[in-house]
Amino acid sequence: MGENLEKTPLHALHLELGARMVPFAGYEMPVQYPTGVMKEHLHTRTAAGLFDVSHMGQLLLEGDNAALDLERLVPQSICGLGDRRQRYAFFTNEDGGILDDLMVARRADGDLFLVVNAACKAADIAHLRRHLGATTVIEITDRALLALQGPAAETALSRIVPVESMAFMESTVFPSDFGNLWVSRSGYTGEDGFEISVACDRAEDFARALLEMPEVEPIGLGARDSLRLEAGLCLYGNDIDASTDPVQADLGWAIQKARRKGGDREGKFPGDSVILRKLADAADDADKRRVGIRPDGRGPMREGVQLFENEADDTPVGTITSGAFGPSVDHPISMGYVPARLAHPGTRIWGEVRGKRQPAEIVRLPFRPATYKR
Repeated sequence: MGENLEKTPLHALHLELGARMVPFAGYEMPVQYPTGVMKEHLHTRTAAGLFDVSHMGQLLLEGDNAALDLERLVPQSICGLGDRRQRYAFFTNEDGGILDDLMVARRADGDLFLVVNAACKAADIAHLRRHLGATTVIEITDRALLALQGPAAETALSRIVPVESMAFMESTVFPSDFGNLWVSRSGYTGEDGFEISVACDRAEDFARALLEMPEVEPIGLGARDSLRLEAGLCLYGNDIDASTDPVQADLGWAIQKARRKGGDREGKFPGDSVILRKLADAADDADKRRVGIRPDGRGPMREGVQLFENEADDTPVGTITSGAFGPSVDHPISMGYVPARLAHPGTRIWGEVRGKRQPAEIVRLPFRPATYKR
């Protein structure tokens, strides 16, 4: 393991639990525990899984105009975000490409709490500080971040703090025996659950308290990836990046009416001319679209597999960006990009796996319906 890798506050606990550690986004992270990825995945779907996501960036934006300032960098309605509410957002560039995706919550004190991807956080912080003017950007380095996901997550966490009345995408602060917990009812598995920010010096005690509960097991990056893929959720750097815009990525749903053409605060974010035109105009059949793909048979089509319209074609029309076996749906699943003219459920395509063309079908996302608490 590389000497320059950073460690989360739960590193020693991962080793104690027998985790296999791997480099990820500059950190030494658990990819799986002795039970294995398959059982970890299914346990999260049926009970509750505890994930260490402390490698993610946690930021506070402070200032009277923080929401309006942030709207200069994202296509989302931040000014329209209610107290204690959270929203999915993304930074865009002048070409409409996605620089990173993130979560934004408005705290009761009016500050904005952001969670950004680990591999992008240094660039995100620099981007924010360069463009936000009087709004102060604070990187939080003294708090860990955990995710508790699954149908029994509420039962487990409610033994520590009263989360029963929280709605999906609500964010609040609870005092607890482990200090103040910043809790949002959200996650990236397609399950009901919570993300919890806790002081670094209390993180291990908090994690142990959860793991002592019969519903809760530790879950690594391997199952985290297959869970989010079944839920049809993008992984930055794989399914979205600076070369893909929100319309191509099928993320137009995340851009509120207020920021679209004719909205109260139309545009005025990087790449607005590209993104708003694509949202308003009829689809360009040649433009690419992110789609769900179900390979025939039992073998997954993984990242990098080239896609062809016909079995004998010489020129690929698309690429797989994420692929794995879906334990909950019991068949291989993939996401990737194809021309819009092919992006219709039921369309048959071909993927080249180890030099052989294998059939697959375009399907609707997600592969498994979400079970968020509404």
